[in-house]
Amino acid sequence: MREKRIKISFTDFECNLLINGINEWRNMLLEIDYPTEDVDALLLKLIKKAEGK
Repeated sequence: MREKRIKISFTDFECNLLINGINEWRNMLLEIDYPTEDVDALLLKLIKKAEGK
């Protein structure tokens, strides 16, 4: 079974807001010593897409 892919368009402001929010969430997870691998992967995908514009 294939994974479902979803495409969403964001303005630069919205993209930066999303990246900053996920980064804050990641920092909160680090404070409570919770694994962040999945969040890290998502954050890297968003940053790469934002740079590619």
